Amino acid sequence: MDNNNLDSVISILKKEFKKLRVPIVTEVSWRKDAFHVLTSCILSLRTKNETTAKAFQRFQKIANTPKQLMNLSVKEIEKAIYPVGFYITKAKRLKEIGKVLVKKYNSKVPDDIDELLKLNGVGRKTANLVVALGYGGDGICVDTHVHRISNRLGYVKTKNPYETEMALRKKLPKKYWIIYNDLLVAWGQNICVPISPWCIRCPIAKYCKRVGVGKSR
Repeated sequence: MDNNNLDSVISILKKEFKKLRVPIVTEVSWRKDAFHVLTSCILSLRTKNETTAKAFQRFQKIANTPKQLMNLSVKEIEKAIYPVGFYITKAKRLKEIGKVLVKKYNSKVPDDIDELLKLNGVGRKTANLVVALGYGGDGICVDTHVHRISNRLGYVKTKNPYETEMALRKKLPKKYWIIYNDLLVAWGQNICVPISPWCIRCPIAKYCKRVGVGKSR
């Protein structure tokens, strides 16, 4: 796939997106609350979507603002977010993030990637997600799904998510920066899965170079 086919691919994925189970972080982003985007993304790392959704509901009831989060004990946070992956580490980092947001940023989540990266536990994926989905800014969130599918399509040729982000920043038209992650994450969770993707069901298969795809369904 190249930019000549990109509009067609995005158009198809937008239609299919309405039929798919949407990642919880995407649902949260519709509220346009950067703090919710930030915390839900941290909870979602290495955790299944259903587990993240339930954990975030519990977490939000007790930590709806940075100040509420700062005032919680680590044990209270652990209890709320269990059993997300690495919940003990995440609880400590969330507590710290709440404190930093209140004391350094006046309870406001930064809208700048470099500032977000200063928060312990926030990597480029999370920082880009907050900027793009929380603020509608120039961010391209690249997780394993975006990295995998962009390479399978043949749109980029990269070795890791960081290289993919840099390649997409050069090649992907800005009008698609925000939506690209939502579409590809949902597609990667439902159709273009890591092992044995559902190529026979895929309406964008004719545009796909299937790079690295061995067995498929």
